[in-house]
Amino acid sequence: MYTNIDKYIKRLIEESTPDCPMWNIEAIRGGKKPSWNYIDGCMITALIEMSSITGDGVYFDFAERFIDYYVGEDGGILGYDVAKYNLDDVNEGRVLFKLYQKTGKEKYRKAIEAQYSHLLHQPRTVSGNFWHKAIYPNQIWLDGVYMAQVFSTLYAKNYLSGDYSDVLMQIENVRGYMFDNEKRLYYHGIDMSRKSFWADKETGLSSSFWLRSIGWFTVALADIIEIVDDDATRVKLSEIFSELIDGILLYRDKESGMFWQVVDQPGREGNYLETSGSSMIAYALLKGARLGVLTPDKAGLGRETFDGICRRYLTSDEEGKLNLGGICLVAGLGPEDNRRRDGSYGYYISEPIVENDAKGVAPFVLAYTEVLRQEA
Repeated sequence: MYTNIDKYIKRLIEESTPDCPMWNIEAIRGGKKPSWNYIDGCMITALIEMSSITGDGVYFDFAERFIDYYVGEDGGILGYDVAKYNLDDVNEGRVLFKLYQKTGKEKYRKAIEAQYSHLLHQPRTVSGNFWHKAIYPNQIWLDGVYMAQVFSTLYAKNYLSGDYSDVLMQIENVRGYMFDNEKRLYYHGIDMSRKSFWADKETGLSSSFWLRSIGWFTVALADIIEIVDDDATRVKLSEIFSELIDGILLYRDKESGMFWQVVDQPGREGNYLETSGSSMIAYALLKGARLGVLTPDKAGLGRETFDGICRRYLTSDEEGKLNLGGICLVAGLGPEDNRRRDGSYGYYISEPIVENDAKGVAPFVLAYTEVLRQEA
């Protein structure tokens, strides 16, 4: 079943350049100029991991060339605008740590410091959590934990003597404010000011359980738990992670092993088994079991989910090329001038479904690296 996955990943590389990666569908469709972004960051993260697992230098070499296109010798980053206070833009910075460690290029260290400086000035909610973006004041999104806190954890480990207190505080707040004890799921977002049109006027929470947002959170916790070297912090994060996994598994489609775009509405008209979030959960299950945080049987469930994605959405076109489908292109909450993004069931199922976008491909590749670890 996995025979051609390596070939598929290499095709993505071969058909991409730093200024026009084939996996960034949003940029291609929108005609956007090249800029530092989380979509590319996810893919480069996956490619570096592929290099580490397989020993094939083609993945790392491409990643280095790609990042070198965006990072100048002074550490300046192409298209990076701190004034937007956009947590998404921090995500790609996580790859700088491995690049700096392996190559010693000082510009990577300078770029790390530039991104950390951004976070020092990022606006915060009354709870102490980062705003998701300047255009989303007082809002915490599950996405933001992955976008910023993996970078923050790496920075704390390498440059702050392992002080993970701020990371832990923000994640514990997410658990406290955004977890539904009855459904055992996390809401996509919360507006601490209760002012957004999509927010519940009493709780500030959004109204639905969007799969990829929960997926981002699972991957963030799996990655952060691997990084931290403080036992007390690791135990607390592991408790949140285990609870999160136990909750999402209640909604797993038994036939495919996958998960639904709107998690708690299986089979409802318009709902579908979605690739990106399912890949994220597969990765988290496999990695969590490998790290000893989850029970060994969770690795088997992760493998079943990965296999289900392969069967359902990894298909060959007329030229025999593989394509990964079933990927929700994008979803969010607001801002005020985009009221279509209201957090409703109807909204989440209305967003385009695409092939080969890195928001699905990157977690699929990361899950594949965990499969390769199992087989090594």
